[in-house]
Amino acid sequence: MKIDRNSLKVIHNSEASRFEIHIDGQMPVLDYRLRAGIITFTHTGVPKELEGNGIGSLIVCAGLDYAREKGYKVIPLCPFVDVYIQRHSEYEEIRVMA
Repeated sequence: MKIDRNSLKVIHNSEASRFEIHIDGQMPVLDYRLRAGIITFTHTGVPKELEGNGIGSLIVCAGLDYAREKGYKVIPLCPFVDVYIQRHSEYEEIRVMA
């Protein structure tokens, strides 16, 4: 399924501690835990039918931008988030090791 990333809206669902996108009854997510000014990204999930459209990167970028805006440090427990930060050095300054 081909998706136009520009038409997608990332929603911050703070009650569920995740960022999410709603697409045709499916929901890619970025789960996190927040404690003492540190946001730990624990899981990025994109339904198989939606993979290959850059949705994981879109939702991780939104989460990292949120963390930077709030002045949080980031622990990337999720391997996808970890690799994203390695490939986008502009987020290195907010990264801390677990």
